[in-house]
Amino acid sequence: MAQGSHWPWVRSEQFHAFDAHNPHVYRALERMAARRLAAGATRVSLKDLFEDLRRQLPHGVAGLNNNYTALYARRLISEHPHWAAASELRRRRAA
Repeated sequence: MAQGSHWPWVRSEQFHAFDAHNPHVYRALERMAARRLAAGATRVSLKDLFEDLRRQLPHGVAGLNNNYTALYARRLISEHPHWAAASELRRRRAA
């Protein structure tokens, strides 16, 4: 198996470890998305939410990796299916 073929699994494992140790990150992203949608936004970008979160937290969040944006987006839509129309999900490369 090529080295790169392990990437999605490793990223997913790293994400779940990060998320378990930093539940406040998901809650903050959820609040931020809800506020934007309530204010009339028709699209919500997780990349934008990540950058806003980094600016809001005084020392940032150690380990907040841009590779996690798609996984957080999928989690938000899974828990808030009515937000699906406001998000664009790309097909995952591998499971």
